Amino acid sequence: MIIANNVTKQFGKLKALNDFSVECHSGACISLIGPNGSGKTTFIKSVLGMIIPDSGFITFNNQNIDKDCTYRSNIGYMPQIGRYPDNMSIGQVIDLMKEIRMNNGTISLDEDLLNAFQIQKITDKKMCTLSGGTRQKVSAVLAFLFNPSVLILDEPTAGLDPVASEILKEKITLEKHREKLILITSHILSDLDELVNEVIFMQEGKLIFHKEVEELKLETGEKMLGKVIANVMSKN
Repeated sequence: MIIANNVTKQFGKLKALNDFSVECHSGACISLIGPNGSGKTTFIKSVLGMIIPDSGFITFNNQNIDKDCTYRSNIGYMPQIGRYPDNMSIGQVIDLMKEIRMNNGTISLDEDLLNAFQIQKITDKKMCTLSGGTRQKVSAVLAFLFNPSVLILDEPTAGLDPVASEILKEKITLEKHREKLILITSHILSDLDELVNEVIFMQEGKLIFHKEVEELKLETGEKMLGKVIANVMSKN
């Protein structure tokens, strides 16, 4: 579904992506892991079309994303820190996104998180008054709302209370069973144990490996993903 082909991106002297190639397919829930500065965010922004590679290319469903931006309507993106107009209410932000995302036809909305987080009760609240956790809930609602085939979630549980975190994880699991492609970055590896089935490990802009979680558990002798990754990172 998403294939990066020898992608390189340099910022000054920093080579954020270095001849990076990887394939991500439907039905996979993939954790993007690596030390700070490994290129995870640059890869995500390249997939979203927010960064243009210096060389190489990325395809979405076999189409080069440089040639057609309409592929973005198939992606739900939850940023680590959602930034919205302060003077708009939650309801206005949601309505604005509906107008933008649904102008090319009818989309079957997925309001599971809208209902589970009880956002309807606070739609009049201004974005500038929201706590970090509530802002994170709004970001999650918007990522899932338009029923995308690909979900890119950047530190999705950061700032959420335990109940909201469990609601979101259950929703991610449900979408994985619906054969969607899900990419997750998270420093809270315990949150990923029941979610991810593949790991992409990056370092210095390069792909170190892309493996199934079960394979990594067998290689390291560890049962928990956090310990698996700690074992791998200590060797790299």
